[in-house]
Amino acid sequence: MANRLVISLAVLLAIIGASRATDFEVGGDAGWVVPPAGQAGTYNEWASKNRFLLGDSVHFKYKKDSVMVVTEEEYDKCASTHPIFFSNNGDTEVRLDHPGLFYFISGVTGHCQRGQKMAIKVIGPDAPPPAPATPPPSPPHPSGAAPAVAFAGALVAIAATLLPLVLRGV
Repeated sequence: MANRLVISLAVLLAIIGASRATDFEVGGDAGWVVPPAGQAGTYNEWASKNRFLLGDSVHFKYKKDSVMVVTEEEYDKCASTHPIFFSNNGDTEVRLDHPGLFYFISGVTGHCQRGQKMAIKVIGPDAPPPAPATPPPSPPHPSGAAPAVAFAGALVAIAATLLPLVLRGV
């Protein structure tokens, strides 16, 4: 019986952990394309507005192009002969599997120089919470509770539902 409880709790924790990862769409609807003239910083500006956590992934959609994960030096030079990772299948997902900086560039000649590159910082589990911003307060959650509290309440409800089943041996 205790074995089933441990297994059930492990499954529940796995579901919770999986639900925390985010899949970021690089470039939104436009995808991974050369930015318009005068907007070379488009991807880094987008990246700076997001918080990338260990386990998240970035998804690149593109046509007649490629994505390379490179070193900082290769990123600065906009060139790599031996990238850390290369894909040109038009639909590439890169899992952010370690904390620190990731550098992405297009592998098509001239695209990186025109701004098709991005550096993102991945935050590990020991990172401090983000500094509080000073935007206007957000409207209250419809239930009157903060979304995190509502999420925690849902987890308690799931656990309360599963626990009797586990204890009965179902």
